Amino acid sequence: MRSIDSWFDRFCRKHPRLAIPNLMMYIVIGTAFVYILDQFGPFPISNYLAFDLYHIIHGQVWRLITFIFIPLNDNPFWFILSLYMYWWIGSAVEREWGSTKFTVFYGTGVLLNILSSLILSLFLGGFTTSIPILYGADYLNMSLFFSMATLFPDLSILLFFVIPLKAKWLAWVDAALFAYGIVKGLVYTVMYGPVMLVMVIPPIIAILNYFLFFWSDIAEFCTRTFRRAKHQTSRQTINFKQATRHAQQQKGYIHKCAVCGKTDTDYPDEEFRYCSKCNGYYCYCSEHIHNHVHIE
Repeated sequence: MRSIDSWFDRFCRKHPRLAIPNLMMYIVIGTAFVYILDQFGPFPISNYLAFDLYHIIHGQVWRLITFIFIPLNDNPFWFILSLYMYWWIGSAVEREWGSTKFTVFYGTGVLLNILSSLILSLFLGGFTTSIPILYGADYLNMSLFFSMATLFPDLSILLFFVIPLKAKWLAWVDAALFAYGIVKGLVYTVMYGPVMLVMVIPPIIAILNYFLFFWSDIAEFCTRTFRRAKHQTSRQTINFKQATRHAQQQKGYIHKCAVCGKTDTDYPDEEFRYCSKCNGYYCYCSEHIHNHVHIE
């Protein structure tokens, strides 16, 4: 998987002509245009844009790509808010990555949706029956929150333009929506048959696409979390914490500088650190942590 991650980077560097600058702006404009036609036109045009294998093989080949412009929210407020967030986050990721990599990221997500929908259509008999599989690219757009949180985890985003929240917390909310969508789709599949798999495919494909481009970051995060948990539960750490609590109870402080004798009780605003080069647990204040003779 790590090789796939780096392969995409090499591919993007070798094929800069694939870039579509301001891609999310075009996606947002196209979606807004379809929304207006759906709301005020003589008929819902979205029915003629959805991915449907039966109609595709009968000449309506535009359905292979136009499904990404179908809006899934009829409420004007939520629709406008979602489009703004998709454009803003997509543009931020594009500035960080460059237009080529962002275009490949979004294009790969669309391609994976098309391939999975073709397979599901064949399984459900899409050659002989009209079965709309894909309506919109909301989950692919929502996966941009994961990308933003991975690249800028501590970036503050104004929710509803008022509430400041870090990107990593919004990503957890996004993950909950993905989980809800997958579980709901599986429940409907059990209740109403395999045709309801159309609800399961988009969120899974969006997550898979995110994993392909961020596998190195995900693997590093998991490794770091595992090491931190292992350190916290190690016998050495437990013994150290017990010894620290015992010292505090006996002496009335936790940290004491081995050079000048300052304690965290007498100097609560002082920063105390332990020297990794000394033989044993020796604590020093900020003045002496880099200015002391190491104890052998």
